[in-house]
Amino acid sequence: MQLSELLKEWPCTVKGSIRGEVLRVEDDTRVLQKGDLFIARQGKKVDGRAYIEQALRLGACAIVVQDELLFDSLTVDVPVIWVPSTAKFLAYASAKLQGFPSEALQIIAVTGTNGKTTVTHFIGQLLQKLGKRVMVIGTNGVFVQGEYTEFYAESLTTLQAKQLQTILKWAVYQQIDYVVLEASSMGLATHRLDYCHIDIGVYLNLAEDHIEDHGTFEQYKLAKQQLLTLSDMVILNGDDIFCRTVGVSTKKKKLSFGTGNHVDVQWQVLNEGIRHTDGCIQLREEQYVLTLPVSGEFQVMNALAAATVVFALGYSFEEICGATTVLAPPIGRMDYVKNNLGIDIVIDYAHTAEAMRVVLQTLHKQKYGQLIVVFSCGGERDVAKRAQMGLAASTYADYIYLTTDNPRSESPMVINEQITEGFLLNQAFEVELDRKRAIERAIRQAQVQDIVAIIGKGHERTQTANGKTITFSDHECVQEYLAQLVDEGKR
Repeated sequence: MQLSELLKEWPCTVKGSIRGEVLRVEDDTRVLQKGDLFIARQGKKVDGRAYIEQALRLGACAIVVQDELLFDSLTVDVPVIWVPSTAKFLAYASAKLQGFPSEALQIIAVTGTNGKTTVTHFIGQLLQKLGKRVMVIGTNGVFVQGEYTEFYAESLTTLQAKQLQTILKWAVYQQIDYVVLEASSMGLATHRLDYCHIDIGVYLNLAEDHIEDHGTFEQYKLAKQQLLTLSDMVILNGDDIFCRTVGVSTKKKKLSFGTGNHVDVQWQVLNEGIRHTDGCIQLREEQYVLTLPVSGEFQVMNALAAATVVFALGYSFEEICGATTVLAPPIGRMDYVKNNLGIDIVIDYAHTAEAMRVVLQTLHKQKYGQLIVVFSCGGERDVAKRAQMGLAASTYADYIYLTTDNPRSESPMVINEQITEGFLLNQAFEVELDRKRAIERAIRQAQVQDIVAIIGKGHERTQTANGKTITFSDHECVQEYLAQLVDEGKR
């Protein structure tokens, strides 16, 4: 696209000719190619302004800045463009270069402190069962028709606009009917979803998280509310105070779900089993009795959220209830690992106090023996939630192995000490900083009918500590140890 065409509808000031061609927009010199427009965006950890000279050496066709002094002082052989916000311009330019692909798709965006990944996959599973082609984008990666699809993209819950818009253009070519994506607070706050037309925005819940990223809890709330401005319609959890507040504040078309009396789609539990839940969905005067292949209040609410979204897309609850038989949590979300030991081994990504509470509360109800929990907290993240997670774990766990999550630059011992501040009196626990050994010891300790819950990393395949990232997977660790036990003939 010609630079003049790209800038035509965007407020900017330009030094130099705008008749040249733009191949792509890029804010990372590690992947910048000759002909790319370099956006010197100031991120949380990296300042793009420091990489302008490198971008020029690599063949950038123009430079975009939002620093007025830098714009005035920068003298180079390519056009220099000033814009009010480099983050917003990156989103706009990425969408325009791809032809605004979201306009040709139906897009559902899901936000919430907990449950985003599960709900997006549940929506995808229901729509796929109903005969539609679906793409799901989020923490676990990109999935088409339920199959993981390899794309070059950063490991982010909500992709950068330059990557997201490219994938959406590919989805148009692949004749995808629906794109279901996770909308993180940071993704919304940094404008990654700007110029992405969202048909339905979904609000699941809000709990304290990412406070260090946003500065205050109020700023975190404001980031979440950005989804409201981007969506044509909203689906709201009527049992959550924040979601109800969002509903009251908007005049947009909306539907609420929940267990209370003042919701559009109401759920009533009839019987809760170990791996299933019988219940009744009521919509106005209509009632539908069904069995969901999930258990626990939070998983049932995730399923209800997904069903409400699909109903809003025009499907009847009769069709939806028939499709719910296919629902299965994505990898790392209440993920039961098959074994011959007579124990339940569950891997879950829970990394907030509320997520920890609902996961362990569900497992506590299901247990016949002991509940053994392996977990820690990530470093360089919300310090205040560590004691809260300790309390949540201690409320339900019979025994706890404190280990490492992604400590990053922090001391794992310090992190774990802060977690123990929330433990109840006489909580049985021990510290094993080698996560692999902690998992193995928990499984070896477990007796028939015990539950081993491995919490915090879920689907992740790496672990970051002391500035280094190594390959590590809870799933692979468990499978390798189970195979070792078979070889030893001990269990």
